[in-house]
Amino acid sequence: MELFRRVMTEMHMTGVVNGYGMTETSSAIMVTSPEDTPERRVTSVGRVVPHVEARIVDANGATVPIGEAGEIHVRGYSTMLGYWDDVETTARTIDPEGWVHTGDIGTFDEQGYGRIVGRIKEMVIRGGENISCGEIEDILLLHPAVESVSVVGVPDPKYGEELCACVKLKRTGRANGDEIQEFCRGKIAHFKIPRYVRFVEEFPLTASGKVQKFLLAEYSAQSLGLIDAAK
Repeated sequence: MELFRRVMTEMHMTGVVNGYGMTETSSAIMVTSPEDTPERRVTSVGRVVPHVEARIVDANGATVPIGEAGEIHVRGYSTMLGYWDDVETTARTIDPEGWVHTGDIGTFDEQGYGRIVGRIKEMVIRGGENISCGEIEDILLLHPAVESVSVVGVPDPKYGEELCACVKLKRTGRANGDEIQEFCRGKIAHFKIPRYVRFVEEFPLTASGKVQKFLLAEYSAQSLGLIDAAK
């Protein structure tokens, strides 16, 4: 969200829109409009595009109520037929009714605007609670000293996993772990406040610039001495 705000203000691209899509659906699944308010374009990925269906389901495949988070499923003319020469992965991704299981976690509001809150593979399960790292990252990006942040799960003998916020500060930014945790209080549930805060100079990235969270989680566990904690 912070990057989107900077594009509109510092680059003066006031008509820029926000959207959501994936390779498996050829193009956009949802998109905002230049006519939407800046706040709407910042906080959502828009409405479902014409001739495409989208739904949000729970772990049992049941459609969830408006406002509740779940996995996004997509169906329509733009979705792929399958992965090339990979029947097994295709069967896991596309169900018999033609719904593509995106692996993304999202919500819909009363006006039909979607919001992406995380990835199933990036969910942290702490003491039986499913926690979306994206929600915590969105909060921490509002901290004036934070340039970027990535939240991962690290082993914990009591809860199974604990939250670790890996924070890169702005060049002139100053903050310590206690300040980062305190910034979260009152903005998210207490059990979502990261137990650990690590300050980093860079993140492990893919060729396309996405954070490799599985590596970051490994590095964090090693740095914190938690490799054998779960055992």
